Amino acid sequence: MSISRRSLFELTLVGAAALTGPLHRVPSAAGQAQIPDSAREEKFDFETKGVEGWTTVDGQWAVEEMAGAPSGQRVLVQRATKNEFNVIVAPVGPFTDVDVSMKFKPISGREDASGGIVFRFNDGKYYVVRANALENNFRLYYYDRGRRQLASANVKAPALGQWHTVRVVAVGDRMESWLDGTRYLEHRDTRFKLGRVGLWTKADSITAFDDLTIRGVTGGG
Repeated sequence: MSISRRSLFELTLVGAAALTGPLHRVPSAAGQAQIPDSAREEKFDFETKGVEGWTTVDGQWAVEEMAGAPSGQRVLVQRATKNEFNVIVAPVGPFTDVDVSMKFKPISGREDASGGIVFRFNDGKYYVVRANALENNFRLYYYDRGRRQLASANVKAPALGQWHTVRVVAVGDRMESWLDGTRYLEHRDTRFKLGRVGLWTKADSITAFDDLTIRGVTGGG
């Protein structure tokens, strides 16, 4: 059976992708995970409320006024610089399937200048998708007494001092993640099925967050 030059080229690309992992955006033809339109939605823009009711796992989190905020004048800022990871968890949930987006501005950091979304947080275990202004990668991890990488994509590092958007959709074992409107990651993992949503930084990252939107299917627990 003969094979065209174009088909051979496409097969070569598929084989290369399987070996190297997701280095670029996920093709739109792959489809998109979705949660029901009826899913509960919660929004946090920090204009009228602070972090009352939130759970601080680690870090120094406070609402501050900031010029150029995406919504209004107030944002949530994490300023601790000596912890391995800094995590704060929103008071809603727990959720099984979620569609979460937030805006973050990496302000400073020599070791790390990152912002991320925590999801399915339960008993100190969670998934996190994060972007780092000091690295040209966009990554998904799980945390269980230590952080382990699940997926990574090569991206243009998000600029310091500018606002960027991260989004993650998790339906069952399927997880998809976007940075600034482009879907870069798709991965499947079954270890955590239920939990709350939060925000994340690493090490000496000083990072601002705004416009956290959570659409989730409420679970027990």
